[in-house]
Order: sequence, then structure tokens, then C-alpha cells
Amino acid sequence: MEIFKKLASWLFLIGVIIAVIVGLLAQALWTPTYQEGVMQLQYPTYLTIALAVLGFVVGVLSFFAIGNITQERIPTFLIAALILVGIGAAGQWFTNLDVVGTYFANISATLAIFAAPAAGLLAIRAIWDAGKTEELEKVIPKIPK
Repeated sequence: MEIFKKLASWLFLIGVIIAVIVGLLAQALWTPTYQEGVMQLQYPTYLTIALAVLGFVVGVLSFFAIGNITQERIPTFLIAALILVGIGAAGQWFTNLDVVGTYFANISATLAIFAAPAAGLLAIRAIWDAGKTEELEKVIPKIPK
């Protein structure tokens, strides 16, 4: 079990670092696409998938209490992830700020891509923990804490 905690910690750190680096380099990595005559910029698909998969793995490890996000940290993580996803979704408004606005928008968007899968899984766990009863625990095995 200790190896999974170390793995989860390293995956979390690697995911955050990759998200920040991709956010900083986003303008160089963007691919312009045209939809209905309007140019839109998109991240490369492989980077988005890699960040989402890393976030999912961190979420799965934490869901089964073998990751670095413990049961006591789940509420804090969920609130932070909700705020981060909100900032990532609204990040285009920051692009009006000179120089730093675009970087802030890109970093928050890539961090949101990384955090969203883990937050979704841990939200399911939080709902389960809040709604479980002793009767359910007799029928369905306990998720470790």
C-alpha cells in the first residue's frame, strides 16, 4: 500500500507540473481551427488526454484511500477543484489582461483539465460517504478510509 501512496503523490506532482508547463507553453502548442469562419485555438488532443488520464489515476487511487488525498482532505480538494474548474472555464476573460492574463487563463485551464477527473471521482465518494447507512455497510463492503 505504501508504494501506491508514493505513486499517487508523484503522479499528482507530475500532473501539476505538466499542467503548468503546458499552460505556459500553450500559445506555442495551440492549433488554430476554423468553425463557421471564426478562428478558435485548441490544445493538442494528446496533452489534454494525458492530463485527464493522470487526474483520473490520482482520483482512482484517492477514491480507494490509497492515494495522497485522504478522507479528511477530500472536502478541501473538492472546494479547490470546483474553484479551479470555474476559473478554468471563465479563463477567457483573463486574456484581456496584458502579458500575464493569457498565461493565467492557460494555466488555470490546464490545471482544471487535470483536477476535474479526480474531483468527479472524489465527489462520488463524498456523496457515498454522506449517504451510507449501517444497513448499506452490511450489504456492501466498506471503502477503506
